[in-house]
Amino acid sequence: MGDKAKLDHGAGVDNTVFDPGSKKLRPPGSRSVGWALIQAARLHRARTGDRLAKIGLFAGQEQVVQVLAAAGTMTMGDLAALLRVRPPTASKTVTRLAALGIVERRAEAGDGRVVRVRLTEAGLAKAQAIEAIQEEVEAELLDHLDKGDRRRLRKLLRKAAKGLAEAAGAAGPASDMDAEMEGEDETDALEP
Repeated sequence: MGDKAKLDHGAGVDNTVFDPGSKKLRPPGSRSVGWALIQAARLHRARTGDRLAKIGLFAGQEQVVQVLAAAGTMTMGDLAALLRVRPPTASKTVTRLAALGIVERRAEAGDGRVVRVRLTEAGLAKAQAIEAIQEEVEAELLDHLDKGDRRRLRKLLRKAAKGLAEAAGAAGPASDMDAEMEGEDETDALEP
């Protein structure tokens, strides 16, 4: 059948499978900003995931490690809220990280229902490795953008995320982060 394969879905129907060499076919939504954003995010996540696998982590686990590296000890509820995930999702990830010796959990002395989590020494080392991975992938992501484009992209993505959060009725840590990052943009503008 050559480069184009046929699927047997019924007689009289053109069952040609997408031919990547064809210039005529475009994915649906390819002119949409959302489509471009999803494709960039998928590629970014794949590049990050490949590197995380080399240090024994799965995509998503690095976020928990990074939050704990920045915050120190946190309750499971605070961790879930900061990551914007449901508590069972955070708990499952923490359980897996604890099995790897990256985090440790302790019940609150006065209230056993409150569980605090923190990084172990091994977790602190993973946090440093994750930071290096993210710097590598960020460099790949931004390689074709000059400093001004990078700053504009960051600002536009924050605005887009803020709009979606408002539409969803979500508020919270993102607003504080927006204000902090706007200050960074002003500092970036002053640099040579």
